[in-house]
Amino acid sequence: MNQYSYITNEERPVEVLVFRMDPAVVDEFIRVDHEVWTLGEAHMEGLTNIPFLSKEVWLDNSKPGEVTIVFVWDTQDSWDIVGNTEFQKKLQAEFDSRFPHPIELIAAPHEDSNFGIHRVTRFERIEK
Repeated sequence: MNQYSYITNEERPVEVLVFRMDPAVVDEFIRVDHEVWTLGEAHMEGLTNIPFLSKEVWLDNSKPGEVTIVFVWDTQDSWDIVGNTEFQKKLQAEFDSRFPHPIELIAAPHEDSNFGIHRVTRFERIEK
């Protein structure tokens, strides 16, 4: 029998970024994004914990070259700390130096909603 957990009444901020690029560079983008952005934000100097609960990368086979990134942040304060302008500029410069291909941010729904998207429940299968 499958075990599961069901969590309610969460208030976890969600960040969604949708990028478009040449489909031939998607794998490289995912690798460099992880090495620079994921690990950089996870291990930002001065933090005692990783500031986000999860980061997922989604691909849609019907839209080659489109990459969706979804973060679930621990708190808005955690997200705000990582959003420090100077820190973000540093990571962006490192990313740009390692990923020289054109990339376009085509959507950021969390910005459209004034950072109002939140995860409020979660149902998960528990692996044994």
